[in-house]
Amino acid sequence: MQNICLYCGSKPGNHPEYAHLAAALGTHVARSGARLVYGGGRVGLMGIAADAALAAGGEVIGIIPQQLVDWEAAHPGLTQLEVVDTMHQRKMRMFELSDAFIALPGGFGTLDEMFEMLTWQQLGINTKPCAFLGTPGFWQPLMQMLDTMVAEGFVPAAQRENVWQGEDIETLWAWMRRFDAQTPGRLVAERRKELVR
Repeated sequence: MQNICLYCGSKPGNHPEYAHLAAALGTHVARSGARLVYGGGRVGLMGIAADAALAAGGEVIGIIPQQLVDWEAAHPGLTQLEVVDTMHQRKMRMFELSDAFIALPGGFGTLDEMFEMLTWQQLGINTKPCAFLGTPGFWQPLMQMLDTMVAEGFVPAAQRENVWQGEDIETLWAWMRRFDAQTPGRLVAERRKELVR
């Protein structure tokens, strides 16, 4: 895992635990020898994670659309900042650069970005691990919704099991290292067989 993609809030949230977790993750990415790939912002959890990675001696690559640069939201001190035209280009470029995807607490944009990666897993486009890292309870309602989707027949159980959620960075890192890149493709093949029956 050379490049870790981070999706997270452009706001710090209402509790200091969110900022602490963002800083801890940024530091861990740097100390593990990986690069942090993220949306290029200087504010919120995005900026906190990037600053922590840089402070720990790591490299940080930001991908940001021109609109947000115009709003003066770009981080000025990154190792590399790529400016793209659209949000769609941003998401594609982050996907191309990254070996794994982690979502910290965030809002609509965070969910949009991570669920596109999960959808691409269903289609066999993405064979990289996807994980939700949060403070106690933050992601639990979402995980319950995923379980409901499985129970109601909209998401295969095996694909739901392919999504990690937890609170501990070391446990997350161990899971990502064990992740079998063949699993998403195998699940897609099984799903295709179901559809043609």
